Amino acid sequence: MFTDTIFALASGSARAAIAVMRLSGPESGLVVAALCGGSLPAPRHASLRRLRDASGAMLDHALVLWLPGPGTYTGEDCAELHLHGGRAVIDGVAAALTEARLRPAEPGEFTRRAFLNGRMDLVEAEAVHDLVVAETEAQRRQALRQLEGALGALYQDWADRLRGILAYQEALIDFPDEDLPPEVEEQLLATLGTVHAEIRTHLDDAGRGEKLREGLFFAISGAPNVGKSTLINALAERDVAIVSDIPGTTRDALETRVVLGGVPVTLVDTAGLRETTDSIEAEGVRRALLHVKNADLAMIVVEAGSPPSDNPGHLLIANKADLGAAGPDGALRISAKTGLGMDELRTHLAAEARRMTESRGPPPLTRARHRAALLAAAEHLDAAENADLPELRGEDLRLAMRALGRITGHVGVEDILDTVFSKFCIGK
Repeated sequence: MFTDTIFALASGSARAAIAVMRLSGPESGLVVAALCGGSLPAPRHASLRRLRDASGAMLDHALVLWLPGPGTYTGEDCAELHLHGGRAVIDGVAAALTEARLRPAEPGEFTRRAFLNGRMDLVEAEAVHDLVVAETEAQRRQALRQLEGALGALYQDWADRLRGILAYQEALIDFPDEDLPPEVEEQLLATLGTVHAEIRTHLDDAGRGEKLREGLFFAISGAPNVGKSTLINALAERDVAIVSDIPGTTRDALETRVVLGGVPVTLVDTAGLRETTDSIEAEGVRRALLHVKNADLAMIVVEAGSPPSDNPGHLLIANKADLGAAGPDGALRISAKTGLGMDELRTHLAAEARRMTESRGPPPLTRARHRAALLAAAEHLDAAENADLPELRGEDLRLAMRALGRITGHVGVEDILDTVFSKFCIGK
């Protein structure tokens, strides 16, 4: 499909012992052969070669891999040069490739070519990006499951079943006088209802896959001087917030990223909640309330010995328990200063993070783009089930299939490709 050949440093720009330069495109073999002095290594066998530029100057001793298409990542002729990781070596090889009329790759261009050459669908391509940026084991497992095709296969199964329904529907439209058995329409409607119900169940997942991919937000809230800043420092195991006995020290939201139960979580320390005439502190209180409202979990911190607090749906934490006070009822008793009860709190928070993101059965939704397309498909299926005319039902079935196809990239993808692949790193 492509006439140009691209290259990129796939191993990142940080200093390292080995740097991997990737090539893909029709000129890969000719250019690598020229760098190696006229001959290519045997396909898919690493070979130690001296690399020279067009003037004959030595560039490096490198391991060279020649990967002829179509059985490659991109589906094209590819090559990898495993170079010494010095900046001068990398720049020299890049200059030689540019002189040979190869083009530096754009972000995500290798994976984009793999998609356009039919090596993967769009859902799998997105999983490549998720795998590259995965921070935790749970994110890695989810990305690998998607990369192996589990999510794409689910969507493709729905599309295939709708295609079969549409074939029956077209028969009912094209041959209205043929006295087709009533079982045909009964089976059509039964299968349509089943697919519709499965899509609705898939959508009704509380955003577990998206939350795992993007991370959760846990807000720490409460009155001034109850130990919120000490608590976020203890959970992060570093100094995130300034700790002071002066009320109102924290006036804006402070964020830090931690891992709880294998799930990335952003902890947000908020301003103390109280009535104030200070306009800056009042804005901090307003933002604190907004964070509590939007958080996946709000931790309401009070001092041990405080009266009962009515905070349904929130996690109540009684801090300063080292001073000997009890309660209130239902609160986790801790001392963020001494560490008392902190292991129990971390265990509880990890369990909450896993509960919010764990998925059993079919793979979960992982992106807002998928959710929007599935919502559109479900709406068209709802219209199809309630259509008065067979022609209208057939049109809604086609629109539902088209919505599913936009997820995997089988139809209507031109307007979303740039968005999907622009988030990739260079060399992938």
